[in-house]
Amino acid sequence: MTAATDGSPAPIATRGLTKRYGDLTAVDGLDLEVRGGEIFGLLGQNGAGKTTTILMLLGLTEPSAGTARVLGFDPAFDALEVKRRVGYLPDAVGFYSDLTGRQNLRYTARLNGLRGASAEARIQDVTEAVELEERIDTVTGTYSRGMLQRLGIADALVKDPEILILDEPTTAIDPIGVVGILQLLRRLVAERGVTILLSSHLLVQVQSVCDRVGIFAAGRLIGLGTVGELATAFGADRSRVEVSFEGAAADAGERIRGALAAIPNVMAVSPGTGPHDPWQLAVEPAGADRAVREAVLAVAARDQLGLTAIRSASASLDEIYRSALRQSGLAA
Repeated sequence: MTAATDGSPAPIATRGLTKRYGDLTAVDGLDLEVRGGEIFGLLGQNGAGKTTTILMLLGLTEPSAGTARVLGFDPAFDALEVKRRVGYLPDAVGFYSDLTGRQNLRYTARLNGLRGASAEARIQDVTEAVELEERIDTVTGTYSRGMLQRLGIADALVKDPEILILDEPTTAIDPIGVVGILQLLRRLVAERGVTILLSSHLLVQVQSVCDRVGIFAAGRLIGLGTVGELATAFGADRSRVEVSFEGAAADAGERIRGALAAIPNVMAVSPGTGPHDPWQLAVEPAGADRAVREAVLAVAARDQLGLTAIRSASASLDEIYRSALRQSGLAA
């Protein structure tokens, strides 16, 4: 098993992991490490190979070549040991709709050898963790998609896993529900030390919650690292500075544009789309954003522009993703 950067074993490690279906190579020579206590995002379009990778890690399909280790076990030969230690939330989560959430969790607990008082304590613990206390005793046929996802995470947590693997955990959930799910994942890492691997094609959500990201395309891992590292690797070494002005000064659009555009390292200036939206300054390189913020403060004071707010924003994962696809020849 490969060591992570802090010297501890990587909970998930693959080398040359490959899966072929006839002439189709779904996963092509995957080398990957997921570190303990991090949220790692596999980012890619549908059909990129994310789910196939997860199925191999869980021992639900055998690789055509290469190796995988999950908590030191080979899923191809030790699938039961892996399943005991890994919680899994599939893309299409399903429950018995005529049973309550608690009854569904009891069923899962029994499958994992938990019964009686220990099972009830565990069910109460995971119910509180996913904040479903108010609805846990109603039938799941009345649950929203977001509530079903929360119950799915609770279901995966019943066995007290060391690793949680989530396949498209926020698909078809409303924006408020998405925020709740992402906050829940962060709490699980902070409070329980769970290592989380999630797959998604939703770039903004991956960027907001993941410590590191692997960009997946055509079965290959074409980029790996933090958002900042990926921005540098794929030439998206650009950040944004957002600047807001009070209403009276915002009317002087051309004066503001001219003052901001003259600041060194500001490559482009865009006004907000709405009257209360901030101006966007494209800054290159990304490391120059602090100097740009200081210059904006000085210019706004000098020209009395009515500055009300200023903040830095890193390059978007959308920009990085498109750049990675172009450089890999996979943009089409």
